[in-house]
Amino acid sequence: MNFYVFLTGIMMSLGLIVAIGAQNAFVLRQGLRGEHVLAVCLACALSDAVLITIGVTSFQTVSDWLPLLEPIMRYGGAAFLIWYGVRSFLSALRSNATLEAASSDGVSDMMRTLIACLAITWLNPHVYLDTVVLLGTISTQFGSDTASFALGAILGSFIFFFALGYGATWLRPVFESPTAWRILEMVIALVMWTIAATLLVGS
Repeated sequence: MNFYVFLTGIMMSLGLIVAIGAQNAFVLRQGLRGEHVLAVCLACALSDAVLITIGVTSFQTVSDWLPLLEPIMRYGGAAFLIWYGVRSFLSALRSNATLEAASSDGVSDMMRTLIACLAITWLNPHVYLDTVVLLGTISTQFGSDTASFALGAILGSFIFFFALGYGATWLRPVFESPTAWRILEMVIALVMWTIAATLLVGS
């Protein structure tokens, strides 16, 4: 184990996923509502672990396949993000619920929540760009220490998602107000639509 390379993997992973995005917004929302937080954080972190491992071990093969898969992921991901954005937008307009009411009466079915989480994760080409392409590319410079880099990157992902999901509880007093919750839903809708737009225009 090369500890320096391991730390580099952690920092690179955190640097790539810390920016607000569809996946992070979803985890934050679930953390604030207190709904299936463990399952959602695990789903995101384990998905990243799989993609990082693929990027580090099979970067060239994946690079060859990406041009064929990219249109499917682009349009499928954009369609899902638009739909999810509409859902959040309508919730922002119609809902008067507070966090207390949502956590006691409106607990979503875990399977539906996980399906939404995995769709946001696996249908977003940006996730592949960050984990498979960028981290896979960076890992090539470490030679025999790529395993240390991969482990660090995976740990960084776990740290981030669990900190975001469970750290959201610190913000819960703010979102006890229906107005604050509607603002959050509107922000999530805008994030989803912005990412969908970037997918559709090919940027």
